[in-house]
Amino acid sequence: MNGIRIIRNLPLQWRSFSRCAVLLQEVTHSATPLTIPVPEGVDKPVSPKLEKIITEITNLNLLEVSELSQVLKKRLNLPDAPVMPVGGFALAAPAAQDEEEAAPKVVKTSFTVKLTKFDDKQKVALIKEVKNLLEGFNLVQAKKFVESVPTVVKADISKDEAEKLKEVLTKVGAVIEIE
Repeated sequence: MNGIRIIRNLPLQWRSFSRCAVLLQEVTHSATPLTIPVPEGVDKPVSPKLEKIITEITNLNLLEVSELSQVLKKRLNLPDAPVMPVGGFALAAPAAQDEEEAAPKVVKTSFTVKLTKFDDKQKVALIKEVKNLLEGFNLVQAKKFVESVPTVVKADISKDEAEKLKEVLTKVGAVIEIE
């Protein structure tokens, strides 16, 4: 029985063997051999073709470089880049002032609510309100918070939220500033 099974499986084994042999030949006789990548921090080797072009460009004088630049811009359809003046940034300073005048004023989007003073008669009500408004505060923390005026109640909030917070705290005797 074993002899019949070996004979039946022989064509399948032969096909897989021949596929491996063909792949091995392709890998060993390929035109482009596998290369090991260059480690980080080390300059990559330059191909001889690029090395030749680089040496020819470095040997050009200033007029030839300018002409080469113009030809490359035409052939590659590149836009003209702005050229820096000889004086550097000396000519750019007045233009920056004009841009500041032309730019619209920046609208403030985040506000800070600051508790500056409070009425001593309504201190208990203010402490209770601070405890309810600020998450994670218990009565002791709220009392210490109120007694450490001037202090920031909330920062980086919207104008509407800041106005609501100011309204609620002024009702219980606090003096609030919105910055």
